[in-house]
Amino acid sequence: MKQTVEIKGAAHQDLQHDSAVKHVSGRAEYCDDIAEPAGTLHAYLGTSNVAHGRISSIGLSKVKEAPGVLGVLVAADIPGENDVSPTGRHDEPVFATDTIEFWGQPIFAVVAESRDAARRAAELAKVEVEELPHHVDVAEAMAAGYPHITEPLKLERGDLAEGQTAAHRIAGQMRIGGQDHMYLEGHIAFAIPGEDDDVVVHCSTQHPSEAQHMVAHVLGVPSNAVVVNVRRMGGGFGGKESQMNLFCAVAALAAKTWNRPVKIRPDRDQDMESTGKRHDFVVDYDVAFDDAGRIQAVEGQFAARCGWSSDLSGPVTDRALFHADNAYFYPHVRLTSRPMKTNTVSNTAFRGFGGPQGVVAAERMIEEIAYELGRDPLEIRKANFYGVQGDVTPYHQEVEDNILARLVDDLEARSDYQARRKAVLAHNAKGGIIRKGISLTPVKFGISFTATWFNQAGALVHVYNDGSIMLNHGGTEMGQGLHTKVAQVVAEAFQVDVTRIKITKTTTEKVPNTSATAASSGTDLNGMAALNACDQIKERLVAWACEEWGVSEGDVAFLPNQVVVGSESFAFGDFIKRAYMARVQLWAAGFYKTPDIHWDRARGQGRPFYYYAYGAAVGEVSVDTLTGEYTVDRADVLHDVGRSLNPVLDVGQVEGAFVQGLGWLTTEELWWDDDGRLRTHAPSTYKIPLASDIPRIFNVELADWSENRELTIKRSKAVGEPPFMLPICVFEALGMAVASVKDYAECPRLDAPATPERVLMAIERLRR
Repeated sequence: MKQTVEIKGAAHQDLQHDSAVKHVSGRAEYCDDIAEPAGTLHAYLGTSNVAHGRISSIGLSKVKEAPGVLGVLVAADIPGENDVSPTGRHDEPVFATDTIEFWGQPIFAVVAESRDAARRAAELAKVEVEELPHHVDVAEAMAAGYPHITEPLKLERGDLAEGQTAAHRIAGQMRIGGQDHMYLEGHIAFAIPGEDDDVVVHCSTQHPSEAQHMVAHVLGVPSNAVVVNVRRMGGGFGGKESQMNLFCAVAALAAKTWNRPVKIRPDRDQDMESTGKRHDFVVDYDVAFDDAGRIQAVEGQFAARCGWSSDLSGPVTDRALFHADNAYFYPHVRLTSRPMKTNTVSNTAFRGFGGPQGVVAAERMIEEIAYELGRDPLEIRKANFYGVQGDVTPYHQEVEDNILARLVDDLEARSDYQARRKAVLAHNAKGGIIRKGISLTPVKFGISFTATWFNQAGALVHVYNDGSIMLNHGGTEMGQGLHTKVAQVVAEAFQVDVTRIKITKTTTEKVPNTSATAASSGTDLNGMAALNACDQIKERLVAWACEEWGVSEGDVAFLPNQVVVGSESFAFGDFIKRAYMARVQLWAAGFYKTPDIHWDRARGQGRPFYYYAYGAAVGEVSVDTLTGEYTVDRADVLHDVGRSLNPVLDVGQVEGAFVQGLGWLTTEELWWDDDGRLRTHAPSTYKIPLASDIPRIFNVELADWSENRELTIKRSKAVGEPPFMLPICVFEALGMAVASVKDYAECPRLDAPATPERVLMAIERLRR
C-alpha cells in the first residue's frame, strides 16, 4: 500500500508550542533573564498617595541622598514630549506636573545601582498635595458631572418608539466588574544606550512599534533611532498593548541620561496600582418583546469606568456597543456609550476589548425575557438568533456567515442539555440547601481591528543557502502560540519540516509600523504576511527552474522536503543551494491588509469586521443557599475556529479563555477604598481562579465541520478572544440556581462578578 509522505508540522496539524519545553523547564528567556551588562542601573517609580489633588511641592532631597542613588527623573528632565498617550490625545504624561489624577500616578523615577536601592529611595519623597474631591465609581462620576474621557458613540437602526409598543417591556440596570490582567510576567523594560540618539529597548509589550514611537517622542528623536525587541512575554491579555509605553519611556530616558543600561521592573503591587485594567461598566437597558419572546426594540446605555486618561477607552467602549447584540437581531435599536473619566488608573485593553461587557448585557436581556414569560432561556435565544428575523447588526453590517443555529443544536445534543435541564428542575423542586442551575449561551464575535488602519501586517522570510529558513514578523508571542502557527504556514508553503524554520524575536529593526498583537488578529494578519513572503520567493524559484531546466510552471512542484523539476527530484536544501549559485533572491518582505472592511464612526455604520467567530457553551452549577458558595460541576464547549491551523493549540486557547472569563464573572473583584486607593492590589487580595475552580467535568471540542467562508489564512478563524465569553453560561446558571428559591418567579439580576457574597445577597433578597 502506498504511503503518503507528509511534512512535520504542516498547517492543520497538532504541533506543540515552539517554546513549550522551555516554558516548563524554566529555560525560556524573558526580558528579566537578559544578561545585564556591566554598569546596569535600575529605575523605580515614585507614585502618588492621593486620588486627586494639586501638587504644591515635590521634595526629593532625601531620595537623592539615599544609598546607591544616582539621580531622579521628573517631567522637566524629558527632552521631548511628556506624554505616552497611545491615541495621540496628549493626555497621559509620563510624570505628573501640576495635578494628581489617581492614587498610584507616577510623579518621578529613581535611578540607582540596584532595584532594591531605587525602590527604598522612592519611599523617601515628600510630595505635598492639596487634595481635591475624587470619584472612582462610574455612577458617582456621572452624578458629579465628570466629563467623558473620549467621544461617545451611538449606534442606531429602525424606529425605537415603534418597537417599544410591543406587548412586553422591561427596563433594568447591570453592573459589570473590571478585571486585572494578572500576567505571570509583570511589566519590564531594559534600555541600552547607543551612539548618537540610538537606544535599544528590550521589553514585554504587545505593540513594539507603538513603544518605539512613544520612546522617540519622549526623547525627542526620530523613530529610526529607537529599536524595540520582544522575544516573548509571560502573558499579556491586552495589558501590555499600551501600558508598557510608560516603562519603556522611563528606561530609555534614564539610559540616555546616564549613558548606562537601565532596567525598570515594578513589583506586583505597583504594577496593579499603576497600570490599567478591564473597564467596569454600568449598563442601563430597556428591552421590548412580544408574547413569543421575540425582541422588538432595545435601548441601552453603556457607561464605563475609563480612568484619568483616554488610553484605549474610546475603542473599548465602541466595541462594547458592537457586541451588545451578541447573537441576536434587534429590529429597532439605539445603543450609546458613556466613557466616563474617573480618578482611577486609566483602563485599557483586555482580552475581548469591551466585547465581553456587551455580550453579557445582551444575555441579561434574554434572561429577563425568559423569566418574564416563564420559558427556557434557550428557547428565547433561538427565537432571536440572527437569521430568524433579520441579519443586520446595529452598526448596519450584514451577518453573512451565521452558523449559530447549527452550532447550538450540535452542542445541545452533544451535552444532553434537555435531559440535564429537566434533572436540574427536578432537583430544585425538592427544595433543600443545595440548588442547581444550567444554562446554554452562544457567542458571536467580530474579528478585525475597528480602527481599520491597524488591519495590516508585515513579515520577513529568509531562505539561507543551506535550505534553513528564518521567519520574522510583526506579531508578538505571549504564550498563545502565534509563532508556532505562522511557522506552520511557512512550513506548508515550502513543504518542509517545521524544524527547518527558525523563529526570531519581534523587532522594529526588521518589520516596521506593525500593529499590536491584539483583536484576535495576530495569526490572521501575520500568517498572511508570511505566506505572501513565501509566495514571492517560490515565484522566483519556479521562474528560475523553468528557465534552467526548460520546463513549464506546471512541471515544478514543492513536495515534502524536496522539489521536483520535470523528471528530476532535488532535496530542498540542494535545490536552494543551486538557486543561490544562480543568484536567485532567496528572501522577501511580505505584506497583508485585510480586505473589504470599512467603518464610519460619525454615522455609526460600516463593515468593521471581516468575519465572525462563533461558540457556545453549557454550564452547570451547584449553589449552597446558606453561604452563597458554589461549584461549577460541568462545562461543555463547542467552539468555531474555522479550519484550525493547530487544533491542540486552539483547544488550549479555548480552555484558557474559558477559565479566565470564569474568573472575571465569578471571583475577580476590584475594590477601591474611600480614599480612592485600590486595595485588591496583590495575589493575596485579588482572587484569580484556582485549579479547584475549574469545572469538575470540562469538555472542550472544536467545530471540526466549520470552515471560514472568507479568504483568511488557510480558512482558519481567530481564537484568542471569542471563547472568553463562553463562561457566561456559568454566570447564567448561577442565576437559575438563585432564582429557584423563589420558584423562578423573577430574574435574579446578579451583577458581575457573581462572588459568593453577591450570590448570597441575591438569594436573601428573593426570599424576603
